[in-house]
Amino acid sequence: MKIPRRQFLHLAGGGAALPTLSRFARAQTYPTRPVRIIVGQTAGGGQDIFARLVGQWLSARLGQQFIIDNRPGASGDIGAAAALRAPADGYTLLLVANSNAINATLRKTSNFNFIRDIAPVASIAHAPLVMEVPPTFPARTVPEFLVYAKANPGKLNMASSGIGTSDHVVGELFKMITGVSLVHVPYLGAPAAVTGLMSGQVQVMFNNLPNSMEYIKAGRLTPLAVTTATRSEALPDVPTVGEFVPGYEATGWWGLGAPRNTPPQIVELLNKEINAALASPVMAARFADLGAAVFPGSSGDFRKFLADETEKWGKVIKYANIKQE
Repeated sequence: MKIPRRQFLHLAGGGAALPTLSRFARAQTYPTRPVRIIVGQTAGGGQDIFARLVGQWLSARLGQQFIIDNRPGASGDIGAAAALRAPADGYTLLLVANSNAINATLRKTSNFNFIRDIAPVASIAHAPLVMEVPPTFPARTVPEFLVYAKANPGKLNMASSGIGTSDHVVGELFKMITGVSLVHVPYLGAPAAVTGLMSGQVQVMFNNLPNSMEYIKAGRLTPLAVTTATRSEALPDVPTVGEFVPGYEATGWWGLGAPRNTPPQIVELLNKEINAALASPVMAARFADLGAAVFPGSSGDFRKFLADETEKWGKVIKYANIKQE
């Protein structure tokens, strides 16, 4: 999912005791060389920008370069496999996102177990997805959309950036709760899906707000609602889906992880520095420009969040009978 280049450039501007002692010593001097942050998305996408913002901060604070390593493919699984199978020494990190929690259920052929193999470091940011339609679509509110969809069962197409992506499962959650019949049309990535939506080839999409903001501001897409429990500061006049569909809630989110068994002192150091970044007004403003909000917390908080998200989307995937591509 691409961010316009102009915006990207602006934002991205004693025997048994010895192993324990060695790990502790490494943590105390960490980092002594460059650190990789693997991103399971191409350069210029939302995950990539968030990783670069955090990487720049950590580079300045810790005195070593934090290098972004883009490994796109398999809805983030290629990057996740590379990161989580790396040595647990703190020098390989993973930019974690919704797709990783979704893939934990969807991709049974993965050669790793996401929840077992990750050491959660810190949550970074969260943002709504936005339920959006073309300007020519007759419905302008969620209730109007539901009336129209129920009067035209199976005739409305729902775009996504691919089978099992976050925008797909968020749309399936809407279908599951409301009972409306929407035909899923997967595209090869969010840019193609948005193009199809603006041209009228498809009628609705649940897209990550950071990837839709420019089109909404330009009037090329009409937002019906945001998917979070509360309204977005970026679109304060746009209601939430939950205001009309009780129980509906979905959030786009990003965080940082490491391979399991990474020394806890390193995890704690990185968590402390990331939370310091999120407390910076400059950093908060940069996230807000993308329609996102900072998401501070401890590594334990992030671990629980990942488990909850994995369970939630696992239920949706099973209900909708979504199969791996």
